[in-house]
Amino acid sequence: MKKSIYLFMFLVLTMGLILAACGNDEESQEGSDTSNEETTDRDTDTEDEADIGEDRDTESEMPENLTVDLINEDEENVGTAELAESDEGVVITLNASGLPEGEFGFHFHENGQCDAPDFESAGDHFNPTDASHGTDHEDGPHAGDLPNLVVGEDGEVQEEITAEHVTLQTGEENSLLDDNGTSLVIHTEADDYETQPSGDAGDRMLCGVVSR
Repeated sequence: MKKSIYLFMFLVLTMGLILAACGNDEESQEGSDTSNEETTDRDTDTEDEADIGEDRDTESEMPENLTVDLINEDEENVGTAELAESDEGVVITLNASGLPEGEFGFHFHENGQCDAPDFESAGDHFNPTDASHGTDHEDGPHAGDLPNLVVGEDGEVQEEITAEHVTLQTGEENSLLDDNGTSLVIHTEADDYETQPSGDAGDRMLCGVVSR
């Protein structure tokens, strides 16, 4: 009789130990799963933060917009040109008034100087690749060549033009912000897009220095 009781108690104790061990294994597995989930979440958060940081770095590398003040032969401010870097080049938003009616050549020139009244200090067209002038020339255009501007009878012009061959990024061969600087010039005649060296665009009517 006593042996039966002892055997029964032994079996009960053994079953209790087995059940306790299984419970600990399940808790350990649940804890491990929770820890793995937390680690995965932390890794995902870190990757997201890194992506955001890369986006911010890209944004911070984009050059700031520039405002170019355009003056006439009397050194009067008659307009502005806003320059903004884009994937396609430099976007020029031009607003000017008090101009004669007609079609006029428009270019970036190689020096950041605008000495009135003739603006010859601006130098030749901006041409870092030593190309020929004009979009209609087989060896053109200059990096600084731009489409003609059309001024209405009210003497005003509002244009948005993308200069595809230049950049505001410093250190680049075609940067408008090189050591010499550059300038924007509006001529007195239309550019024919082919005649060397400047499209037979006449004298210089307006000029503005491109600078920070």
